[in-house]
Amino acid sequence: MTMGHLSSPSGSNPFKYCHSKSSKGALASTINSEISAVLAVMRRNVRWGVRYIPDDDQLEHSLVHSLKELRKQIFSWQSNWQSVDPKLYIQPFLDVIRSDETGAPITGVALSSVYKILTLDILTLDTVNVEEAIHLIVDAVKSCRFEVTDPASEEVVLMKILQVLLACVKSKASFRLSNLDVCTIVNTCLRVVHQSSSKSELLQRIARHTMHELVRCIFSQLSYISPSEHSLANGSRSHVGDTVGTVDWDQNSLDKQVENGNIGSESDTPSATKNSSSAVSEIPETGLRNGERSTEVNDSVNVDENGENAMMEPFGIPCMVEIFHFLCSLLNIRENNEVSSRSNPIAFDEDVPLFALGLINSAIELGGSSFREHPKLLRLIQDELFCNLMQFGLSMSPLILSTVCSIFLNLYLNLRTELKVQLEAFFSYVLLRIAQNKYGSSYQQQEVAMEALVDLCGQRAFMAEMYANFDCDITCINVFEDVTNLLSKNAFPVNGPLSAMHILALDGLISMVQGMAERVGEELLPAVDASTYQEAYEAFWTVRCANYGDPNFWVPFVRKTKHVKKRLMVGADHFNRDPKKGLQFLQGMHLFPEILDPESVAAFFRYTCGLDKNLIGDFLGNHDPFCVQVLHEFAKTFDFRHMNLDTALRLFLGTFRLPGESQKIQRVLEAFSERYYEQGNDERGIVFGFVFDAVVLNTDQHNVQVKKKMTESDFIRNNRCINGGEDLPKEYLSELYHSICENEILMIPDQETGFSIMTASQWISVIYKSRETSPYIICDASAHLDRDMFSILSGPTVAAASVVFDQAEQEGVLQRCVDGFLAIAKLSAYYHLDSVLNDLVVSLSKFTPLLAPLSEDETVLALVDYARTRMATAAVFSIAHKYGDYIRSGWKSVLECVLSLQKLKLLPAHMASDATEDTKPSSSNPEQERPSTMPLPVMQVHSSSTPRRSSSLIGRFSQLLYFDTEETKPQPTEEELAAHKQAREIVKDFHIDSIFSESKFLQAESLQQLVNPLITAAEKDGDSAVFCLELLITITLNNRDRILLIWQAVYEYIANVVQSTSVPSTLVEKAVFGLLKICQRLLPYKENLTDELLKSLQLILKLNARVADAYCETITREVAHLVKANATHIRSHIGWRTIISLLSITARHPEASESGFEALVFIMSEGAHLLPSNYILCLDAARQFAESRVGEISRSISAIDLMANSVFCLGKWSREAKNSVGEDAAEKLNQDIGEMWIRLVNSLKRVCLDQRDEVRNHSILMVQRSVAGADGFPLPPDLWFRCFDSVIFPLLDELLEISREKAGKTFGKSAEETLVLATKLMSKAFLQSLEYLWKQPSFCKLWLGVLIRLETYMSAKFRGKRSEKIHELIPELLKNTLLVMKTSGILLPGEDVGSDSFWQLTWLHVKKTCPSLFSEIFPQDEIEHLQRQNAKAGEVLLPENGTPA
Repeated sequence: MTMGHLSSPSGSNPFKYCHSKSSKGALASTINSEISAVLAVMRRNVRWGVRYIPDDDQLEHSLVHSLKELRKQIFSWQSNWQSVDPKLYIQPFLDVIRSDETGAPITGVALSSVYKILTLDILTLDTVNVEEAIHLIVDAVKSCRFEVTDPASEEVVLMKILQVLLACVKSKASFRLSNLDVCTIVNTCLRVVHQSSSKSELLQRIARHTMHELVRCIFSQLSYISPSEHSLANGSRSHVGDTVGTVDWDQNSLDKQVENGNIGSESDTPSATKNSSSAVSEIPETGLRNGERSTEVNDSVNVDENGENAMMEPFGIPCMVEIFHFLCSLLNIRENNEVSSRSNPIAFDEDVPLFALGLINSAIELGGSSFREHPKLLRLIQDELFCNLMQFGLSMSPLILSTVCSIFLNLYLNLRTELKVQLEAFFSYVLLRIAQNKYGSSYQQQEVAMEALVDLCGQRAFMAEMYANFDCDITCINVFEDVTNLLSKNAFPVNGPLSAMHILALDGLISMVQGMAERVGEELLPAVDASTYQEAYEAFWTVRCANYGDPNFWVPFVRKTKHVKKRLMVGADHFNRDPKKGLQFLQGMHLFPEILDPESVAAFFRYTCGLDKNLIGDFLGNHDPFCVQVLHEFAKTFDFRHMNLDTALRLFLGTFRLPGESQKIQRVLEAFSERYYEQGNDERGIVFGFVFDAVVLNTDQHNVQVKKKMTESDFIRNNRCINGGEDLPKEYLSELYHSICENEILMIPDQETGFSIMTASQWISVIYKSRETSPYIICDASAHLDRDMFSILSGPTVAAASVVFDQAEQEGVLQRCVDGFLAIAKLSAYYHLDSVLNDLVVSLSKFTPLLAPLSEDETVLALVDYARTRMATAAVFSIAHKYGDYIRSGWKSVLECVLSLQKLKLLPAHMASDATEDTKPSSSNPEQERPSTMPLPVMQVHSSSTPRRSSSLIGRFSQLLYFDTEETKPQPTEEELAAHKQAREIVKDFHIDSIFSESKFLQAESLQQLVNPLITAAEKDGDSAVFCLELLITITLNNRDRILLIWQAVYEYIANVVQSTSVPSTLVEKAVFGLLKICQRLLPYKENLTDELLKSLQLILKLNARVADAYCETITREVAHLVKANATHIRSHIGWRTIISLLSITARHPEASESGFEALVFIMSEGAHLLPSNYILCLDAARQFAESRVGEISRSISAIDLMANSVFCLGKWSREAKNSVGEDAAEKLNQDIGEMWIRLVNSLKRVCLDQRDEVRNHSILMVQRSVAGADGFPLPPDLWFRCFDSVIFPLLDELLEISREKAGKTFGKSAEETLVLATKLMSKAFLQSLEYLWKQPSFCKLWLGVLIRLETYMSAKFRGKRSEKIHELIPELLKNTLLVMKTSGILLPGEDVGSDSFWQLTWLHVKKTCPSLFSEIFPQDEIEHLQRQNAKAGEVLLPENGTPA
């Protein structure tokens, strides 16, 4: 591939034309057949059918002769056709085509023969001299001449011409076509197109189709051409290069007048003449002219030598530039109402621009992004094509506008990086203006523009790129915001019904949000704080991004730029109201330095959108020195290099309104002249004078008040001798004059309200801006800026979709709205925009029938029959399912819908389930076991609304009242039943239950926001209170790992229910048992909350007596179940206190006591769950069961046993403490154990006074066991003393007193046995503690207490006589005690244990009880021995008789 042309090494044709494959013999036969066909048609004509001799040397015509000679040779070439010069077998046919003597049928057959040869495998890249052969075919077809005999045959020939030319381009030898040949083919086809305008519709369509095919074939090769081989880019320029990039603003019409609808010929061939029999027809050349520019593809161009050589090379970029430029030039002819369609071969309405636009669109579709690699073609698109698109975009024809929009879409998809400013201009001057119904756009135009916008919005990265490149560029308009506002506004039906335009606009909005939703995926974004920018001064117009291709660089850059742009917009608004205060405000915003400088103000004027250009002009023209400095700095922002004066002046004056005062005008023009001169254009004086004259000329020519206009000669005369005393070139002045006359220099620029069309001055500004603008940012599939965009887009989209959803009837439109709602919900959740999501939920909830003031039947029918309400309801719950994490205030609306469904009885029976099983978790890892669902009886309210059982008369009476108040409802009809059934199926698909059962996945704040409105609803709506309470319990159970978030609110509500209820009801029942269930489920998992959970059960203790009585049995069973399942998790005193309290109160309840005692046995039996923290509590509970007369005596006996056996736990704890904790801790624990032991014997002592004999006597025995059990742990002496003083001595005294008072009444015969047991208890306790107490100072007092009780019991009388058993027992017990004391050395003569003689006190009291004991304890010989020992010591304690004094 050389010189920018195509090559095909393999010999294959990229046009992929379907060729016939024939053998070499068959090729000769085929050509022979074609010769015969041509000759046969020629013989039909008299001229060719008989011999004639024009001279003596020739017997037949040369055309016939050459065909016959060819027939003689073709069969001799069978061996090697590739080596045969194609000219030999093609030329005879081409001669027939060129001849003006042949008729249309003959020419048609010859063209068919050439077409067949082209479609065979004869002409290939390897064929000898194929370049010349293919050129000859093109040249012959171009020069085709024939006699016109009838219109039909003429059309056939024209169609065959098109067929042959297209075959040339598609043949295997097409690579040998030169650039000139391709231009010739296109030009010839265009002539046929022009000529066909007066022919049949079929020919017109075929001609245009062929033209499209040619363009597609040619430009499809653009991607195969390397930029380095672009011949015109590096070599000489053809004439096309001189015109590319310029715009002719004065092309008004085609001025070539033709006859009979045909364009006249400009070739060297004579024009067709008419005679009586026939006329010679030729393919007319295109003669479309406008001023000085030809609108044909130049196949005989006026180029220099190198350019001509380029056109003769195999086709490539040169011919593509020619063709594309020609297609663009067709659009330079603007609509002219004064031109009649009859005066032109192409009707001057839609025909020409549509034809040209269609060809251009085909070229761009096939060339695609390859255009950017070839500067000539790219410049044509950037300048001439886009300028024409701006013109035709405002055409009144919807068809033209639609085609323009298609081209624009293709350009965006393929070349947007090279067309940034052009894209902005097209949006501003075409799409947005038409869609906004400006300048009287028709409804059809608006619809086309809206469709184009929607198509663009559907492109994956379109809106992101618009936002990044325009909304985040301080020099550009906010395309994204403008499109969003436009679509939102057009989606609102104001005062009329819903139309296709409204739906179309909404579709654009939804396409944008859906595109964003697809980009973010399913994983939600972690919460991040919004970016903050340091508010410090920075020259905003100088800031550039380090790398526009790396998102790590350009994303933060554009965000910061957008932040600056927002502040600039605010500053511009302040400036427009008051320039002075506006500049001060900008200083306060740190957009200007603290000390205002001219450069920053000039940059603000130059680059900020939205400024009042009148104010800018007044400021720049002001005589104030600072304003003058700003003016010169403002001029320095322009680059006028390589610009003519006209263009530079247009560019400069397009940025502000030139003031009206002459002095201000002078200052402004002087600043412009100085800048223009500084950049090396002309001398300063020349520039200023010339500029002033140009302004004067512009005013003269375009001011309607000036009647006499300045002529060209006047303008030239006025500018004589200004070039250093010499005249400027006349051509230069003439060009300037016509430029200003034809295109006004606008002194009042566009104030953002726009003009109806793009003017020359404005287009110059666009081209200039395209050179200075920042690079176009390509956005990939990542959601870099979607959060910023969504914050702008969400509000308008929700509002628009809500309005359309409210008015639409078609299910497709409704579903589209719902899709948009769900996409918005997804994005709101992804970007943590909770307020957007909440507003969406609230808005959608209003479309459901559940919040409307309808009857039950109406609500059910609305849910079943109306798609809108059904879809809205489904969408609400879908959002709650998927994005509940980010719903806050919206939960209120969701819950209102749920409660409405509950009242309608449409919710499933398992609605309020906690998704966990009432099973004990595994001891190894409770979290790994996944319990199954156990529903609460939500819908069967009637089954649980009455108390299960009541032991009181009032409770049973309330049950009777309840059943009497039940009312029977009328039976529903079959239609109502069917509607309800269908509604339940619909609601079932919403899976509302999982919202609550899966609440454990909600974020903390969302969970709290779900609970709070649920509590509020329960408090306000009594009918739904039970249901709300069950949902609360479900949520609580499913959030055990973060129960603290909601526990306080749930507890307070349950407490309020419990404490405010005075009669049994379903609500209080659910509250109580829900609370128990929460504790049952959560205790195994939340050890740190055990106390808090169990403390909450104290609410049960606060129940009204009537309520407590009604539910006591069930409560106790649940508490027992809780204890059995979670006893190991309860460690603290607070927790056990609540549990034991609940068990204790059941001791006297007939139905509940059994379950309560069973739980207590579980705790205390064998010390299974006895702890120091619950020991005393359990003792008190067991005592209450022991004292209770509800149930059998055996239960009281068992309770006493539980108390007594607990003493062994005290010993165990003491031993464990000794081995596992430190000395100090062990000592402290032993002190506590001693106190527990005292509490134990005290509790048993109270039961010892029971009036039931078995209970009383067994209790005394258990006191004895408890005292004996004290040997298992160390007890300090003071505790023993306390035991005697507070337990044993008072017990004996009270028992004796009771026995005396109630002798014969209550105690009966067992009173004697009780006293015996008590006496034994005291004796054994004294002997057990003797070794610990005898050395204590208070021992004597203790001993006297024992002796006094024995003495008292000895002298006691029952029913007037003493007890024989006691009289027998006491001496024996006393004797045994004295012997132990003697043996221990405690009781010996001479010992002084107390203040008085211990010996004397002892025997003093013993003598009263049993006088004979002294001699039994101390025999006479032992006394004598003791006397001798004492005499040696000098002591005389005993009298001679041995008895105490």
